[in-house]
Amino acid sequence: MTALIVTALAGVLFGLALAAPPGPMNAIIAEESVVRGWAAGFRAGLGAMLADAIFFVLTLAGVVAVIDRLSGLRPALYVAGGCLMLYFAVGAIDEARSATSFTDAAGSAASGFRKTFALSLTNPYQISFWLTVGVGLLEPGTLDVLAHAPAVGSALAGSLVVQTGSPALLVGFFAGIACWIVAYPAALVAAGRRVDAFAPIVAAGSAVVLVGFGVLFLAMGLGIV
Repeated sequence: MTALIVTALAGVLFGLALAAPPGPMNAIIAEESVVRGWAAGFRAGLGAMLADAIFFVLTLAGVVAVIDRLSGLRPALYVAGGCLMLYFAVGAIDEARSATSFTDAAGSAASGFRKTFALSLTNPYQISFWLTVGVGLLEPGTLDVLAHAPAVGSALAGSLVVQTGSPALLVGFFAGIACWIVAYPAALVAAGRRVDAFAPIVAAGSAVVLVGFGVLFLAMGLGIV
């Protein structure tokens, strides 16, 4: 029982390590949270989480592996994802201009869900993750949990290695992502209610992140980098 709990907690840490670093998904969650409130930010997080769940099921079924082998599809996904990010960046710029403070602005709380869901489905990195690390969560072996954390993985490699092959690890993984999409919007909303300038700053920062990743994805899709 103790081993099962430890495995689940390792999964939670793994999910948090992958969900927390800055990127286009967190940029959209941040924008939705400070402009429309916690529920909108949470639903934006759910969009990315649902895409991960779909990728996991499709990977187990072998569909993602077939898609990954199709030549020309990966560049097309990069271009599609880059265009979507640039399109969403325009909306974030408009939000930054119009938002003077945290207001719980009226609007569709489902818009963030659609944004992150669409971006996740066109993200080659997520497909690669589920083809390699993700599908291995249920296969017997070992997992260097923190080695896969973006940016800091190389520094943390070897610090937490767990046995894979237990459903508890997968459950913990999605629980970790769930913890992030609950706590991250809540923290942003709390800060936005205390600092009037917080909402436009976050919206502007989200636009910058989306533009940066959008240009990078377009360049990768077109073979420039």
